Amino acid sequence: MVNTFAYSFLATELNARSGIGSVVERLRTMGLPEARAEEVQIALAEAVNNVVEHAYAGTDPGDVNIRCNLDADQLWINIHDAGLPLPDDKLPEGKPVDLNVPQADLPEGGFGWFLIRELTSDIHYERKSGNNQLSLRFEVSASAPLG
Repeated sequence: MVNTFAYSFLATELNARSGIGSVVERLRTMGLPEARAEEVQIALAEAVNNVVEHAYAGTDPGDVNIRCNLDADQLWINIHDAGLPLPDDKLPEGKPVDLNVPQADLPEGGFGWFLIRELTSDIHYERKSGNNQLSLRFEVSASAPLG
């Protein structure tokens, strides 16, 4: 049996924080294991914060639409927005950042896509009809291998 729900909010930092919390709490009540829920929350926060900070950069914030499909084996989270496309209409590589440098030389950002790729078992991006469509798949079992 597949459990499905959708959630939308305006792409602001405050709305993103509460929206992500609401989505993850709903997934917990639907039976997503706690260890996996924490990982989903991290990946979802990184993806949604990219929408807030980059997709709607320099424009009025639009909606972030999240649709979740949870069954016994996997969770699909689809995130749609009408903001700016990803550079070159493709996902960033998300390479690990070299942490063996002086603290002052550490980058301020650049960890998000790496984290998303590490925490999901599949990721897909498509620009369609002026909208960004990002799909994240997670294995439901907390002991399932990732990536």
